[in-house]
Amino acid sequence: MKLSLGPLQYFWPKKKVTGFYKRAADWPIDIVYLGEVVCAKRRELKLDDWLQIAEHLNAAGKEVVLSTLILIEADSELSQLQKICDNGRYRVEANDMSAVHLLDGKSRFVAGPHINSYNAGTLNVLHSCGAVRWVMPFELGQSTLQRLITQKPDGLETEVLVYGRLPLSFSARCFTARADNVAKDQCELRCISDENGLPLQTQEGEQLFTVNGVQVQSGVPCNLIGEIDTLMEMGVDVLRLSPETGYMAGLVTLFREVVDQQCSAAEAVALLPKLITEQKWCNGFWHEQPGMNWEHKLVQL
Repeated sequence: MKLSLGPLQYFWPKKKVTGFYKRAADWPIDIVYLGEVVCAKRRELKLDDWLQIAEHLNAAGKEVVLSTLILIEADSELSQLQKICDNGRYRVEANDMSAVHLLDGKSRFVAGPHINSYNAGTLNVLHSCGAVRWVMPFELGQSTLQRLITQKPDGLETEVLVYGRLPLSFSARCFTARADNVAKDQCELRCISDENGLPLQTQEGEQLFTVNGVQVQSGVPCNLIGEIDTLMEMGVDVLRLSPETGYMAGLVTLFREVVDQQCSAAEAVALLPKLITEQKWCNGFWHEQPGMNWEHKLVQL
């Protein structure tokens, strides 16, 4: 089973991004997804910058995948999408059907989680277009995944997000700009100040959502570290972790230890709070419950 580092969801300064991936080259990760997936206005890094990072990671033995925007709104964005799909070296993660159309019959690709892959018919169509791996949509649960794995075409790998805030929705409007009562066109890229998004709390102080530009995420990260044994038994090929600041090196190492059976999943659930202090998680979708729920078994170490 492989580990992947999903595409960066947040808007970080260029220096922070390059430093992050320079460190990631030394982490026990197999696949790294690169590129802007949330907002086309985020241009700290251009395609050539992402390709330079890709070269460094590739030299370190990582499989590099270029991820595409989830919401295409302008001809300029479609032109950029074409360049990514025509890069000629790295596999592409298609996050909408326009990317699938551009890749169909030309390049093998990854069907991203934002394509509504809810049934075997969809997986067969994507595979016939050239998909070699699909990423499970975040809102699906264990029983649906098990059914799809048994029904999917041969040769199509399965990838599941096991750690990170869940992208719940995207909009043509910017929620970060709205929080400051300014229009999207005058946003001044305010989301660069929120390195892990902007918390949105209820009146009772519970973190309900995370605002990230045009994207709304879950309030706390999804965490399936306690389900790795089940995921392995089901035949999942790749486990995805979504980048955040402060603790990714330790998090990747802990997941690797569980995958390599150097640490049990149950022990990892108990160790995680020591790695990430004062943190809460969710896994409700996996258990086919409200997504913000958290089901776990405590282990005393």
